[in-house]
Amino acid sequence: MRPFRVEIDLERQTAYLISGRRVVLQSPISSGRYGHLTETGSFKVIEKERNHYSSIYGKIVDAYGRTVVTDADVDMRVPRGGKFIPAPMHYFMRFHGADGMHAGYLPGYPASHGCVRMPEQMAIAFFNAVEVGTPVRVFGRTPRTRDYYQYGPQPGRDRIWPGRPIDPRFDPRFRDPWWR
Repeated sequence: MRPFRVEIDLERQTAYLISGRRVVLQSPISSGRYGHLTETGSFKVIEKERNHYSSIYGKIVDAYGRTVVTDADVDMRVPRGGKFIPAPMHYFMRFHGADGMHAGYLPGYPASHGCVRMPEQMAIAFFNAVEVGTPVRVFGRTPRTRDYYQYGPQPGRDRIWPGRPIDPRFDPRFRDPWWR
């Protein structure tokens, strides 16, 4: 079997798992948002961790466990009795600095802090296929729409990127936000 490589197209918001000259899997993604753009270039998978949690980003809950800040940084003020809960980044495949591919919420536009989020089923498939050392190429320009600049992530307006043909065993319409 030929070794795999990963190609991430920021403009199409799509990740490809490639063997030789053949696309084996194709997944919708949500890459880094304005101010936290996903770095372009040629990299390699440098770490894999099935149950990774962010050391910087997460949510803040109050003493009753209710979420008070959904897009929190570890250095934000936490209310008395509350706590910071790190964001889960399951099936994490680090390829550059703090950035990697992992399972996560896809709102329909670039929304991460630089990582490449995928539907959980696709993240599992990529995680099982790649090894440390697998080449990763990130290319293209991150799309920026008027709504992206004006509104950013909007509850109730978030949507999944339109699906492109992929392996039907996987459901690309993964909608569960990480905080559920």
